[in-house]
Amino acid sequence: MSSTTDTQLWPASGAATVREILQQPDVWREASDNLESRRGELQSFLAPLLAQPTLRIVLTGAGTSAFVGSIAAPALSRLLDRRVDAVATTDIVSNPRVYFAEDVPTLLVSFARSGNSPESIAATQLADEVLSDVSHLILTCDEAGRLFREHADRPKSKVVLMPERANDEGFAMTSSFTSMLLSSLLVLGGSEGVPVAALAAGATRALETMQRPARELATRSFERVVYLGSGPLTGLARESALKLLELTAGKVVSYYDSSLGFRHGPKSVLTDKTLVIVYVSSDPYTRRYDLDIIAELQDAIPASNLVVISALPVTLHDDVHTFVFEELSALDDAFLAVAFVVFAQLLALSFSTELGITTDNPFPDGGVNRVVKGVQIYPLGGA
Repeated sequence: MSSTTDTQLWPASGAATVREILQQPDVWREASDNLESRRGELQSFLAPLLAQPTLRIVLTGAGTSAFVGSIAAPALSRLLDRRVDAVATTDIVSNPRVYFAEDVPTLLVSFARSGNSPESIAATQLADEVLSDVSHLILTCDEAGRLFREHADRPKSKVVLMPERANDEGFAMTSSFTSMLLSSLLVLGGSEGVPVAALAAGATRALETMQRPARELATRSFERVVYLGSGPLTGLARESALKLLELTAGKVVSYYDSSLGFRHGPKSVLTDKTLVIVYVSSDPYTRRYDLDIIAELQDAIPASNLVVISALPVTLHDDVHTFVFEELSALDDAFLAVAFVVFAQLLALSFSTELGITTDNPFPDGGVNRVVKGVQIYPLGGA
């Protein structure tokens, strides 16, 4: 395990979740090494597709897996200089003719922890049915999953399996989320010049220093938690809000928005019992808007209700909780998201612990499941 665990902070009921949060830097190194060993094979698959000027890339998944796509899509669109869309499998399955309305050459990139969610399978099948030219890139954590098995030997599919430890045992996706996000950026965006070692080292330091502050924040009886970010970091804000909602079994209200969008009504959520976390962009232009909302928040709520996470130093009120990943300042925001999310994971774990919830299984009655159940997939046919 790459980071020190303070055993007094975390109960046994969250042992798997704690392990899976803290192991992430080691898992990223392993994932990067695995991809490097397959570089030639992956390039042979992708190069002919990327050579097509009309190729559309669609990133898809459900829940947290969908948010992998919403973080990666803006960065990959810029890196590849082409259209990259993030569309959840839940949207594709319910409206395939809407989201596949353009019958152009398509690379459907599917993210799935288990690969057994009904929508994960159905989205790939509907793509095959609706589109005349579609290829599949599958990033998953379970080689026993149906998505892996159905695409492992298909000529127009390529499957990338995450390290075994990324197949989280806990309810919440932690290692699986960051491993798939990092792998998608490395596979599609290219690994040249990406300091995975620095990314892992920065996250290791953060995991060691953030545990106690996160735990202390959870003792302050906040009723609402808001996450804000811009561009790819808006997707991270959404994943962060979901993590808190999941691990507190819905007992803490969480919300997300973009730094600019928050003023347009959602700001009304603020009270003295609201905790706000702002992810600050590394892009010089975008960063200005993040810093503006931070300045505004310092006047709207107690400074100690504000957490700022950045890769560059920021000057703020002394009571603002600030975490700076200075060793990652040269990275694109999508890569920063891989490291920044560890705070949100620790905070969700802390709130869950404070509320006395069994973190590894927040819904023992089965009301919400690790792998979604009860979804009826209807045939498209002539409907």
